[in-house]
Amino acid sequence: MTNPFCDPYLVLSKVYGGGAYLKQALADTPMEEANRARTVKISYGVLENDGYFNDCIRAFAPKSPKLPVRILLKISLYLLLFMNKPRYMITDNAVELCKKLGKGGAAGFLNAFLRAFDAEKVPVPADKIAVLAQKYSYPAYAVRRLLKEYGDEAEKILAFRENKACVRFACSQEEENVLARGGEKTPFDHVYRFSSFRRGEGYDEGKYTFQSIGSIAVCDAVEPAERFLDACAAPGGKSVLLAAKCREVTAFELHPHRVKLIGQYAARMGVNNVTAVCRDSSVFDPAYENAFGGVLCDVPCSGFGVVCDNPDIKLFRTEKSLTELPETQFAILSACSRYVKEGGALYYSTCSVFREENDNVVGRFLKENPAFTAEKIHSPLAGKTTRFGVQFLPHISSGAGFYVAKLRKR
Repeated sequence: MTNPFCDPYLVLSKVYGGGAYLKQALADTPMEEANRARTVKISYGVLENDGYFNDCIRAFAPKSPKLPVRILLKISLYLLLFMNKPRYMITDNAVELCKKLGKGGAAGFLNAFLRAFDAEKVPVPADKIAVLAQKYSYPAYAVRRLLKEYGDEAEKILAFRENKACVRFACSQEEENVLARGGEKTPFDHVYRFSSFRRGEGYDEGKYTFQSIGSIAVCDAVEPAERFLDACAAPGGKSVLLAAKCREVTAFELHPHRVKLIGQYAARMGVNNVTAVCRDSSVFDPAYENAFGGVLCDVPCSGFGVVCDNPDIKLFRTEKSLTELPETQFAILSACSRYVKEGGALYYSTCSVFREENDNVVGRFLKENPAFTAEKIHSPLAGKTTRFGVQFLPHISSGAGFYVAKLRKR
């Protein structure tokens, strides 16, 4: 058996050192298959608690360690504080890997740190925002926005950590077979959530797929149309699901390699009425003017509604990027609105919980485009009605932090 630190270290090095997204790092890293679940758990756990671990390191390290040592310390802290592993085992494995990495000079520091560490001695900030930022490992700017928008409910959003696999079945027999092993029913037909779900042959055969419940809720809000445009489509989950209620779906995607993902997704699920096109959705293309009965703009966003599934968001997003995103979102919504024919519907969605990316963008669009009006959405998934749409929140919407608005072109 390999050192239990080894595989998580390789994965996290790609995230911290190479800027890779966690899911991609996990997919690209060869690892001991028998312990894959452990590696995934540790990798997610470290990133979920990254901010707090930084405070722990500052409290017990006289100066900031180099990146390889910091990663080893964070893995150690996760095993110690969240997996309740013996301190001696953690210390021995951390020191052993440190030496194998050619960082033998830091082995003594690592050993001393782990023997001395005491969570009770990590200083707790006095400021409320800083306290919540430390407790939930959130950037302070995100905490500030959540408190401003949600008040006392903000901490429930911060505290939510449940990360269940959401599975949508396309084959009733496979659904029955899998549900024999348990599954939590959702408000949507053939969609279940699982605390633990191992992918099998049924996935490759298109009998089921993984799709977030928020994504499914967005598709549920869409009415059938002869021709439909999914304007920011990769990897293709929404396009494929919408193909069941629309005669023809066109899927725009900016990056060529992600266009291929849409085609592969549709082929795996046996769907043949989705056409993937490489196109920048923020730039109007007159070839598609008034061409669609429905258009969905699931725009690039901060992703703070899905941090349980993507904890690296807290690491990579900055306050500057959050303030810049609404301009991109508005540009996509404005350009794609010209593809909607009279009487058709324009849908705007994000996986964000922040008003500036949601109602504010839609409000600005409606002010500048009087031909469109907002329509009420009735979703079977619990959510909060906002001025222009529905805001799903992780703690009340089965883990979904999504927003969707429906705009009718008169």
